[in-house]
Amino acid sequence: MFRADHVGSLLRPQELLDARANPSTTREQLTAIEDRHILRVLERQKAAGLEIFTDGELRRAGFMSDFYESVEGLDRGGEIARAWTGAAAAIGGTSGVGGGGASGVAVAKLRQTRRLAKHEVDFLKKHAPGAVKMTLPTANQFPAIAYKKGISERAYPTYSDFLWDIVPIIRDEIRALAKEGIDYIQIDAPRYSYYIDPKWRRHVQDEMGINPEQALDEAIKADNASVEGVKRDGVVLAMHLCRGNNRSQWYAEGGYDPIAEKLFTQLNVDRFLLEYESERAGTFEPLRFVPKTKTVVLGLVSSKVPDLEPVDVLVRRIEEASKFVPLDRLAVSPQCGFASAMEGNLLTDDDQWRKLERVVETARRVWGR
Repeated sequence: MFRADHVGSLLRPQELLDARANPSTTREQLTAIEDRHILRVLERQKAAGLEIFTDGELRRAGFMSDFYESVEGLDRGGEIARAWTGAAAAIGGTSGVGGGGASGVAVAKLRQTRRLAKHEVDFLKKHAPGAVKMTLPTANQFPAIAYKKGISERAYPTYSDFLWDIVPIIRDEIRALAKEGIDYIQIDAPRYSYYIDPKWRRHVQDEMGINPEQALDEAIKADNASVEGVKRDGVVLAMHLCRGNNRSQWYAEGGYDPIAEKLFTQLNVDRFLLEYESERAGTFEPLRFVPKTKTVVLGLVSSKVPDLEPVDVLVRRIEEASKFVPLDRLAVSPQCGFASAMEGNLLTDDDQWRKLERVVETARRVWGR
């Protein structure tokens, strides 16, 4: 059940950030630095008491950069800006396309040039001290941030055409990971927040020119197509939903109410990792739609702020959620990764590990493991 879960990305050490920023760093030198720090974070995860292991996405510029680095057809100089909210925004922090650490605009038909995560998988399988989680972006992530009107039509007449050209790339990667024996495959899908926040629903309607309900239906179909045919024996398939995560910022607010029934009942995944660390996420009531065959991971610990949540408060919130989903189908985690973008959230390394230890401590208090 992995009662103590985590979303995947971890803060990058300064040595790694400096190496990536230095144009004289060779690929071999960078890989050696990545390897050393991935071994370190694997040990730290084990010491924290976690039973599911990631490489912290330390080889990535951001949670979706593997996709950008695996295809041709995108102009890396383009970016569709998004308004962010939070501490970093207030002090003039970064803006961007979703905390992914990479950007690009579709200017030609996509052509895949390599596997997305193969270079990460081999090292993790060899060195992880337990079950391995691999994270991938949803296909739905890209039309909203990489399709620019007036430019992208030369390759794809519509957002939908672009989306359905991405689906096979994500599907084939998920199938490959399952065949390679990865225990836990997580699809990161922050774009569902577009359908819970009124301002983003207006954006979908007015700027993208798409009916929000029709767009939601298509998004679910695209994610289901991405997991179709995956060997499910011994493989956990999960969907992570958040409201944006970039330098402790967010771009969307609102409860799951507008999407809960469709999303929870129609998405063909085993596990939902849900953001619930602040009032931005609304109440637990939408969890009543989660089918009996699915698990909910409550993202109650904030990866955005250093303040450590009291165990008693976390236990009480899990008990509140259990009114809608039985305790045996719940787990706990941070609400998002600590570094969706390479620069990371506004916490220290010590803050990060205290948070993960608190997740494990809470899980043991509630479930005894």
